[in-house]
Amino acid sequence: MISCRQLTRRFGGFTAVDAISLEVPTGSICAVLGPNGAGKSTTVGMLTGLLAPTSGEAIVCGTNVGLDPVAAKRKIGVLPEDLGLFDDLTVEEHLQLTGDIYGLGAATARERIERLLAVLGLGAGRRTFARNCSHGMRKKTSFAMALLPGPEALFLDEPFEAVDPVTSSVMAGVLRRAAERGVTVFLTSHILPMASQIADQFVIIRGGRIVLNCTAAELTRPLEELYFELAEAPVSDDLEWLGVAASDE
Repeated sequence: MISCRQLTRRFGGFTAVDAISLEVPTGSICAVLGPNGAGKSTTVGMLTGLLAPTSGEAIVCGTNVGLDPVAAKRKIGVLPEDLGLFDDLTVEEHLQLTGDIYGLGAATARERIERLLAVLGLGAGRRTFARNCSHGMRKKTSFAMALLPGPEALFLDEPFEAVDPVTSSVMAGVLRRAAERGVTVFLTSHILPMASQIADQFVIIRGGRIVLNCTAAELTRPLEELYFELAEAPVSDDLEWLGVAASDE
């Protein structure tokens, strides 16, 4: 389970996350939605021990993240906002390093690496240095690193951004099967159709506060409609000069 109570983070006089409280049951997928700057990535940072909260507490897989962040990190896999890659390591070397850090045996690590490279379409680029990878390859590498140790919980910041449709479908399938086997998934996304497809729980954040927290079964209207109403309405402007030939001067 992932749980937080009155989780707050301030940067000087700015409150990025304002007293958020929520619970994500074990073996479910929670999609956290909201506009840029809403506090999604800051929330992920506090739940994973990468960022200390100003106040409040977070419990992940039975561990108080604030009191023992190292123990919490041993139980989780993270795809961070900045992807956490090293320019001078190849795709394969990132996975080998992850296996070493988590203490996986050589044979176990090798088998998992080969399967992840294959399923995510990274086999041909396994020896490509991160600095030469496309953003999509970098995203898939970070995703593979999060999965490799077999974590109890996954924290994924925009996992579907900049990946092709086939890979998005593969990733969604991996996450659904992981949740069915008891892995708790906490992800942020701007891609509402994908969130609607895979999530059991939806949390919408605006201005650092939760404005919606419900299960998929409790949704009374389409997710996109609720998002536009509660988080950020699209701006309409005809931009009348588009499609009109410029007049001669």
